[in-house]
Amino acid sequence: QVHVKESGGGSVQPGGSLMLSCAASGITRSGSCMAWFRQNSGHEREAIAVIDTDGTTEYTESVKGRFTIAISKDSAKRTLYLEMSDLQPEDSGTYSCAYDPWGCTLINGRPSLVHQGYRNWGQGTQVTVSS
Repeated sequence: QVHVKESGGGSVQPGGSLMLSCAASGITRSGSCMAWFRQNSGHEREAIAVIDTDGTTEYTESVKGRFTIAISKDSAKRTLYLEMSDLQPEDSGTYSCAYDPWGCTLINGRPSLVHQGYRNWGQGTQVTVSS
């Protein structure tokens, strides 16, 4: 049984930084597709950053150059990170982590932000950016 749990959310002023972490335990396969999703008030949840088994990444346009996704692997555990800088009020929302043991859908060799096969989700962590 895979368990996924996020941590690291909080409140920050515009221009500030935060680091989110996501611990996925109970992993039995070497491959993976993991992603960070964000849901703002009044909007649907969207994938903002995704990382494939080989470390290839993709970002939604609004976070490119400001957010960095990374992963560490240790036996039956994966830890997913999202380093966020120059945060703006529109970055506020609930950030969730998702895991798929079968790898990402690829488009032109890069993991797809619209990959649909996530099997396990965390409950989310709140990020608030305001002055």
